[in-house]
Amino acid sequence: MKARVTVMPKAGVLDPQGKAIGHALESLGFGGVGEVRAGKVIELELTETDPAKAKQAAEEMARKLLANTVIESFRVEVV
Repeated sequence: MKARVTVMPKAGVLDPQGKAIGHALESLGFGGVGEVRAGKVIELELTETDPAKAKQAAEEMARKLLANTVIESFRVEVV
């Protein structure tokens, strides 16, 4: 079973990578782009067959290692 963990900077936390992407898009002529936030997506192949338990395990992994919960939020989905 696969789980997908999406990690993003929390609102109010500076995101220099997002700012750089936004600036680069603007300089390439892509107008109408507002704030850009950059994060990461981590896909996990889990041996767990129960979707609820797989999600719980992935959430624990995110809290302990995959996300810095002080400055990042995360979302887990079982796919």
